[in-house]
Amino acid sequence: MEYVQLLIVLFIVGYTCFYALSSNSRRRRSGKLPPGPYPFPIIGNILQIGRHPHQSLTKLAKIYGPIMYLKLGSIDTIVVSSPEIAKEVLQKHDHSLSSRRIPAAAEVHDHSTKSMLWLPVADQWRILRKISKEQVFSVSRLEASHGLRQEKLQNLYDFVHECSINHQLVDIGKAAFIAALNLMSATLFSGDGAQYNSDSSQELKETIVGMAKILATPNFSDFFPVLKSIDPQRIKHESKRYFGKAYSILENMINQRLKLSAESLDSVDKNDFLQALLDYSRNNSSEFPSDHIKHLLLDLFAGGTEAAATTMVWIMTELIRNPEKMSKARNELWDVVGRNNKVKESDISRLPYLQSVIKETFRYHPTGPLLVPHKADVDTEINGYIVPKDSQIFVNIWAMGRDPNIWSNPNSFEPERFLQREIDIKGQDFDLIPFGSGRRICPGLPLATRMLPLMVATMIHNFDWKLEGGMKPEEVDISEKFGVALEKAVPLKAFPIKL
Repeated sequence: MEYVQLLIVLFIVGYTCFYALSSNSRRRRSGKLPPGPYPFPIIGNILQIGRHPHQSLTKLAKIYGPIMYLKLGSIDTIVVSSPEIAKEVLQKHDHSLSSRRIPAAAEVHDHSTKSMLWLPVADQWRILRKISKEQVFSVSRLEASHGLRQEKLQNLYDFVHECSINHQLVDIGKAAFIAALNLMSATLFSGDGAQYNSDSSQELKETIVGMAKILATPNFSDFFPVLKSIDPQRIKHESKRYFGKAYSILENMINQRLKLSAESLDSVDKNDFLQALLDYSRNNSSEFPSDHIKHLLLDLFAGGTEAAATTMVWIMTELIRNPEKMSKARNELWDVVGRNNKVKESDISRLPYLQSVIKETFRYHPTGPLLVPHKADVDTEINGYIVPKDSQIFVNIWAMGRDPNIWSNPNSFEPERFLQREIDIKGQDFDLIPFGSGRRICPGLPLATRMLPLMVATMIHNFDWKLEGGMKPEEVDISEKFGVALEKAVPLKAFPIKL
């Protein structure tokens, strides 16, 4: 460890002179960089970002404008904070600004070279995108697997019902994570990921949580790529362990399915994504080798679970904080579906207020407040400024969701605004782009728009919620914790009351 520390010190001393010269040279050479705060030597503007980057960048944008330049360590960074410029980046100049800057933690086990999330937009990425669109998230494929998701929603209902009978406090974040985990498992693998009242069968859950935590940890190696080989914080080492565990679990699932197929005289009767991938790989092995299956599964499974669970917690937080909103959503369910009938995926389009609650949560508590950063492949002119080649680009949708020039009463939770204003969340209306836009838009959007309404409906259709310790609804904490997803800092716990 002393040797590593010495290397870091020597690097910093040597880099100070280089940074000062290169930074001044860059500014003189470019001349048209967007405005931004002046960077400190070596660290640049890192200290001005803090523990809540989305909030800090929003405050800075009020000073420097909707397109802003910062230096984070040695990395040129562009921050976009308006729908108009977001459209320029994600749509008009999508061809030159759609690459990724790969974090060190994602480079383990060759994941960054086989992952749809991190691959550049080239042939391999297009193949993976096509497979995801046609084999997983097509309407026919999702319809075929809806019965599996209904079963997992029933499990969620049974858990909440049992807690209501036993007057048991529910950690809504944990329940939401397990529900999302099982819904994704049902769609992808036709199986369960975890159980609600058991410490066993939690291996996949613990692995996903561990991966998210390590990916969310600020890493010196990402600010100073020359440190990647040293891995001073051991983040890459820990990432390798978690990714290795995840791949081991997925490989076991794949091998079990292959064994089942080999032993069965008929084809395996599965409507899940895993079987579709195995069949596709068998028939198209040159463009999609079987060893790529686990990487695609991990992308979709881990990303979908974390995002859905986090969004669900924020939805329930706001509904509990605003009892009249919960009553309106529940009354809509009773009017459209009935008090004793189960909510089905086919009911979603007839529940405009419930959909408005979800859209308002996307606006007010976006799971990915800065989206996944893009990277410029070439120098690109945006709004009269140069976005330098290799710079990373943040689109601050958290700032856009709180902008009073776009939204009336932006700091209030008002689902009703979406009953009066037709808005698309599929990447075409840049006032609200929770899933991104352009070619890098989240591939899981079709599944998310099915899962979330049903998860919320399961939690409120036949239940009211009472806070512990006599806490009043308006006292529920809504402070945020920045990470892979923008989580609620204080866990949400409440007692379900059967209606």
